[in-house]
Amino acid sequence: MGNDRSHAFLQGITGGSLAGLALSAPHWCPSGPWLMLPALACLWSAARTPLTAGLWGAAAVLVSHRWLLGLHPLTWIGVPASLSLPLAVSLWMVCGAAAAALVEGWALLARRCRRHRPTTAVLLACLWGFTEVMLSQTPLFWIGVGGSLLPIDPLAAGLGRWVGEGGLAALQLLAGWWLWQLACQPASKRQAWLTAGLVALLLAHGLGWWALRPSQSPTTHSATPSEQPFPPPTLRLGLWQPAMATREKFSLDQQRRLPRRLQRAMQMAAIEGAQGLVAPEGTFPLQGELLDGAPLPLLTGGFRWKQGRQHSALLLVEPGALQPSNGIDKHRLVPLGEWVPSWLGPMSGLSAVGGLNPGERSRLWHWDGPPAAVAICYELSDGAALAEAVREGAQWLLTVANLDPYPKLLQRQFLALSQLRSVETARPLVSAANTGPTGFLSPTGMAMELLPAMQPGLVVGEIAPQQRLTPYVRWGERPMLVVGCVALLLRFKRQEPGSGRRPTPFHRRKTQPPAQE
Repeated sequence: MGNDRSHAFLQGITGGSLAGLALSAPHWCPSGPWLMLPALACLWSAARTPLTAGLWGAAAVLVSHRWLLGLHPLTWIGVPASLSLPLAVSLWMVCGAAAAALVEGWALLARRCRRHRPTTAVLLACLWGFTEVMLSQTPLFWIGVGGSLLPIDPLAAGLGRWVGEGGLAALQLLAGWWLWQLACQPASKRQAWLTAGLVALLLAHGLGWWALRPSQSPTTHSATPSEQPFPPPTLRLGLWQPAMATREKFSLDQQRRLPRRLQRAMQMAAIEGAQGLVAPEGTFPLQGELLDGAPLPLLTGGFRWKQGRQHSALLLVEPGALQPSNGIDKHRLVPLGEWVPSWLGPMSGLSAVGGLNPGERSRLWHWDGPPAAVAICYELSDGAALAEAVREGAQWLLTVANLDPYPKLLQRQFLALSQLRSVETARPLVSAANTGPTGFLSPTGMAMELLPAMQPGLVVGEIAPQQRLTPYVRWGERPMLVVGCVALLLRFKRQEPGSGRRPTPFHRRKTQPPAQE
């Protein structure tokens, strides 16, 4: 018994650590599905003990979200030096504990439903996928299994055009279940299981490649081909990466330098023929204005007052203007960083810009150019909201962020999420971040031009706005819902031991059997 418990404990720790590395390994280390599939196989095995599965979830998040420790030191926002590190570690541990509770609940259901059956595996995989979609719409910054395919396996990620991130998570759960079952099969059956699984993986990659093919006849949800016979024109934009330390942003020296740097960036972008300049989250100060009239449209992250409330927003400064005239407010605010619950009293939170208010949920933004689906910072993790904006008419994706003081690890995760959003919606994506990632992504998620991380710079490039809608944009999570419901019906239809007609009772023989010769 003790050895069994130690084995399960080792599976939980090892599998969870592999899953965390699959989402956060350095670029030189094999990651993605190479680590995620064995990690999920360990999870299916460890699910026989929910507590051990919870350990898997805690290890996965503690490894993948270790960038949270980059919050330390917090002295620049008034946190005492003695409390800075304990506070950062506490936030990190709370995230791990939340993941442990969620995975433990999933494993408890898996153990009760007999996880070795294919219908049960499909049902549990769909449940996991739905949970990832739901978590991506909460204040938490969730990086789930669905995003682990990129950038390592873009062909398999191409299935996201049909099933989205939640569907990709469910498919990877099923692949992990197959790997676990393969290890459990007797030698006589292992060859058949291996062949079936490899064929399924090959088919998945083929379907993903087919989904990523360029469309020959782009369509739109709101107009017939006769009304819009030509695709939208290309858009040439400049992207500015100031690489300014957030801890120094509010110093007097930086407050004097930033407006001059922004003015120079706009002038350089205009010289290179850009039709607009995109600046990162938080660049434009509250109630601020430019030193001189904008030489071209400026799309910048900043702050504004709206109906007596302060918002973080993407702002538009028209050519010749000094102040913003249009914008879209951030909807998902960082808990304790930008937003503090009212029951905690008048606190500003763990940020110099705390006390913000959320904007409208819709991410669709109209301006003089092609309509865009806008994600400010970690709103990028909510693929369902961006897909809804595309369904409503967005022709490209725009994200502005400030990932400082976090390390490059978070930038790689942010870039992988950006690639997945492009794949799901078949839209080009433009990213402008303070320290990176800053650059252009194609509608297939391929990085076209990226500035070096942590270094100031300006890049000018073109995107081609798109109009056609992918199956995921049209249907959302409904296909996964249908598959989950079918698996649930099949499971109930199949006669379970102890259910349906009771077996004929066995009567114990009371007389001795005749002697056998």
